[in-house]
This record gives sequence, C-alpha cells and structure tokens, in this order.
Amino acid sequence: MTKAKIGIVTVSDRASAGVYEDASGKAIIDTLNDYLVSGWEESYKIIPDEQELIEKTLIDMVDQEGCCLVITTGGTGPAKRDVTPEATEAVCDRMMPGFGELMRMESLKFVPTAILSRQTAGLRNTSLILNLPGKPKSIRECLDAVFPAIPYCIDLMEGPYLECNEEVIKPFRPKKK
Repeated sequence: MTKAKIGIVTVSDRASAGVYEDASGKAIIDTLNDYLVSGWEESYKIIPDEQELIEKTLIDMVDQEGCCLVITTGGTGPAKRDVTPEATEAVCDRMMPGFGELMRMESLKFVPTAILSRQTAGLRNTSLILNLPGKPKSIRECLDAVFPAIPYCIDLMEGPYLECNEEVIKPFRPKKK
C-alpha cells in the first residue's frame, strides 16, 4: 500500500515570523492522526500571507513532493492580506466549491461570522487542495464536515488509499457491485 503524502500549510504573517506558535497547522496534523489509520507522511510549512509564495508552495507540494492532499489554514477571511483562496484558484485546474459551501454551513452552527470565510477547494493534477479557516476549533469542525468525502475524491483521482478510523470519521465510498 502506498503511503500518502499530505501537505499542511499555515498561512500567517505572525506565525511565520515567530510572533506566536502555529496552533492551526498542528490542529490539522492532530486531526489527520485521529482520522487516518493508513500510513501517511506530512509536508508541513508555515508561510506569510503572500500570494506568490502561497502559489509556489502549493505547486511544489503537488508537483514536486507528490502530495495527494494539501490542506491550508489561514488567509481565508475578508482582510486585505487574506489571499489563500486566490492563490488556490490560481494554481488549480478545477475548483470544488462544494467543500467551501459545506464548511461555511457547518461553521454557521457555531458563529454568525462564518459567512465572512472564503474557504474553498480545488484540484491540481491528481491532488486536492483544501483551504480551512485559521482557528484550531474551526479546523476540526470543518474537517469533521468535509473529510468523509476526501478519501473517495482521492480514490477517483487514482491517489493512495486513505483508510480511516471509522470510530472517529466514517468516509463515504460507494458500495462496489
């Protein structure tokens, strides 16, 4: 069985400058460790809110490192420097708007400001790129909502098989006839 390579990118001027510790990227890693029982390897980066650098990082993780899934955190709000969705759209072949729609819908159960979030997802070659909000609590809420579709999405792109701990998260895969 092929070991999955998953990219985790924290987009934050302050975390990348060492002003504070990156709790968001670690929340993604902890969540993936809870979800996945199949082997996986992380590629983890903390970068500032610079669109060109975000684009380069996403391209490198997919094209050079072979990540089947890249999850970003941060840079999805309405502030001027929040450019993660624009960087994601610039490097993707096709967008997957249902991910953002579901994450916002889930977040609205907790905060009315969820409508300000612009998270999205897209496909680059045979990889899925997913933008999450920047708060660790929101990361888990959003991943709990969308992750059931991610293993099958990666299956359809002929990526590695992601086996999940079904007591924690139950992926949806159509029954084989």
